[in-house]
Amino acid sequence: MTTRLADIAAHAGVSEATVSRVLNGKPGVSPSTRQAVLTALDVLGYERPARLRQQRAGLIGLIIPELTNPIFPAFAEVIESALARHGYMAVLCSQAPGGVAEDDYIEMLLERGVAGIIFVNGLHANARSDRARYVRLIEQALPVVLVNGYRPDIDAPFISNDDVASLEAIVGHLAAMGHRQIGLAIGQDVYVPTRRKTEGFQRAMAAHTGLPADEVDSLVVNTMYTVEGGQAAAAKLLDAGCTAICGGNDIMALGAIRAARARGLRVPEDVSVTGMDDSLLTAYLDPPLTTIRQAVREMSMAAVSTVLDEIRGARSPRTELLFRPELVVRRSTAPVPAKPPLAGRRLPTVQEGRAGPRPGPRCGCCSHAHSPTECAPL
Repeated sequence: MTTRLADIAAHAGVSEATVSRVLNGKPGVSPSTRQAVLTALDVLGYERPARLRQQRAGLIGLIIPELTNPIFPAFAEVIESALARHGYMAVLCSQAPGGVAEDDYIEMLLERGVAGIIFVNGLHANARSDRARYVRLIEQALPVVLVNGYRPDIDAPFISNDDVASLEAIVGHLAAMGHRQIGLAIGQDVYVPTRRKTEGFQRAMAAHTGLPADEVDSLVVNTMYTVEGGQAAAAKLLDAGCTAICGGNDIMALGAIRAARARGLRVPEDVSVTGMDDSLLTAYLDPPLTTIRQAVREMSMAAVSTVLDEIRGARSPRTELLFRPELVVRRSTAPVPAKPPLAGRRLPTVQEGRAGPRPGPRCGCCSHAHSPTECAPL
């Protein structure tokens, strides 16, 4: 390393200490001196450190989950636009089920010399995932910012929605309208956001309903963050007599509405339903969805600002920035019904129609609706 520093310093006409400051992204070096050191690196055939490659490419990786959930394209749009205003291009990597894995995306981004990577709800949000992939990037001095899914064992800046406060606000809103049997339809428990939402739900239920802890736990159904998952979880919660259902996200809330309507229940007259995220079109659903608005723009701008500071050599705090959510009340919630909905109610079949079951064959002798062989003799 000493020989390398000496060669670069001699070629650039600066001290070895200055070369070290440039290579480590430290401030206090003039732009012309910094450029001289980078030119010496290129001329002598040395590879630039990852944090300095943006001088050539200006690329920043953006790894997000699938685009079918509208909240993730919303993050991508704000982040891409903010990076472009600073002269960087986002390399969007979306993880559709069965598609390219996060680790493969990381390798492709490194091959393209990205200056940093922003992860939105990546594998870091899975509490059981291996943190080694992120440790390796950090050891390579590549700036990374992780959005949602805080992990204290990863030494990087985190930007998160306050999921605990989100569920506390939702349950508080429902409890204020008289609901006590409130259910939570939520995704898999391996995810940090799931655990935090569940914690917020449990806290709020204890504060507002007085239900014992074991009964509150029975009102939490873990499934998948999909419409089908929301429908399956809501079916169990309706069977348990819930008059209100909190969806773990807006997509699950749609499934809960579907489950209620499959039983002939009305939303919100019979069952109140809430979502989370305030994703695109929730205001235009039937009924418009009461939900939690995640601070997408503010979180995205913070992620961009943090990764750019890291690229410039300013170390950001290794902590979690928590953004307070906003409760958006629309027409999918209403006061608890005077008469609880019937758990087993269902829509009439086509044969039954609105007038009840279709009558059987008429008796020829008495004209009653039964088989002639059943007619009692006169």
